[in-house]
Amino acid sequence: MPEDLARALLRLNPKLQVVGTCSPPFHREFPPQVNQDIVRRINLAKPDVLWVGLGAPKQERWIHENLGLLEVKVAVGIGAAFDICSGRSRRAPAWMRRSGLEWLFRFALEPRRLFRRYFIEGLPFIPLLLWQVVTGRLTAKR
Repeated sequence: MPEDLARALLRLNPKLQVVGTCSPPFHREFPPQVNQDIVRRINLAKPDVLWVGLGAPKQERWIHENLGLLEVKVAVGIGAAFDICSGRSRRAPAWMRRSGLEWLFRFALEPRRLFRRYFIEGLPFIPLLLWQVVTGRLTAKR
């Protein structure tokens, strides 16, 4: 899977240097030995930029917990971008992306997986969103 992304990115930019890929076994939380091995492999590869695609919020939590151990300049949680860039998942139509509805397209494709994230875990953000709409602070900066 990460190898598919590496090949796709290298086709787009042949000068890109991919120093490694890793697809660890699925765990809610990595056992200490697995986590240590992942960190060791990353540090041995010496990447400038580390892309982590474990899904939100797991990838952000993993970066936060391991950043002090990682010898990288930048670590970014990219979620579904791995699947989209490698061609494994489709992007929403352009009009949905422009309208901020790409989440709805993804939900339509994977409702069982995304229901909890969007409609249960996302509920606390609705008052914040409404506050931004009411105060006029919700504007696209392009």
